[in-house]
Amino acid sequence: MSDAQTLKHITGTIALAGAGKMGGAMLSGWLAQGLDAARVVVIEPAPSPEISALAKQGVRLNPSAKDAGAITALVIAVKPQSFREAGASLKPFSASSTLVVSIMAGTTIASLEEVCGGNVVRAMPNTPASIGRGITVAVAAKKVSAAQRSVADALLRAIGSVEWVEDEMLMDAVTAVSGSGPAYVFLLAEELARAGVAAGLPAELATKLARETVAGSGELLHRSDIASATLRQNVTSPGGTTAAALEVLMGADGLQQLMTRAVAAATRRSKELAK
Repeated sequence: MSDAQTLKHITGTIALAGAGKMGGAMLSGWLAQGLDAARVVVIEPAPSPEISALAKQGVRLNPSAKDAGAITALVIAVKPQSFREAGASLKPFSASSTLVVSIMAGTTIASLEEVCGGNVVRAMPNTPASIGRGITVAVAAKKVSAAQRSVADALLRAIGSVEWVEDEMLMDAVTAVSGSGPAYVFLLAEELARAGVAAGLPAELATKLARETVAGSGELLHRSDIASATLRQNVTSPGGTTAAALEVLMGADGLQQLMTRAVAAATRRSKELAK
């Protein structure tokens, strides 16, 4: 059964708590893949015009837990710092056997079980989810059944690809690599443009070249089965311009060391924020 078919065949109601950028992206993906709008409940105290418009398509906006019907899955996409406060209002939407899928950074399975109960899947997506090109890593609590894991997988695949791990302790490093990773790529584009200006290019042209180079290279990496190291080597002629630049980037204080330190710092901070 395909992911789209799985979404169409989910029984009961899907409740989405938090319909900001990430939650809204998930909702759009579900509807695009055929999930019946009438079986979606959105819990969002400050809905955007886009979310409010979906109510005209059948999505139920801010019903009471009693009126929501049997909840198959509660997907929590609120800001992590708001979770404890929002938890009391979410608890009525979760029974002991309800699938609870969280995409909140730094919020542990134990915290989710304490506040909301249910059978918990903790997931970490990233911002390319807004265009359906995200990567999400998920870990399931022991109580989650195979059928519930399949439902969670289908819901998460609406915003991109999904990888599953068995060890929740890996989620801090996941957050550091893929959760925060888009910012590293955007910084690369930013600094490449800045370096182009320093080399004499007009700012507008330098920005265009940097953005298109990063975007095009990312798409090439996405479409190719060739290892990233091989793709890099394919661009590099011995003694050429690329080799001269890579000698700097791959030096003793180069990108490898900086990236290792950056990911380690993000991992440490994720552990500090865990709750």
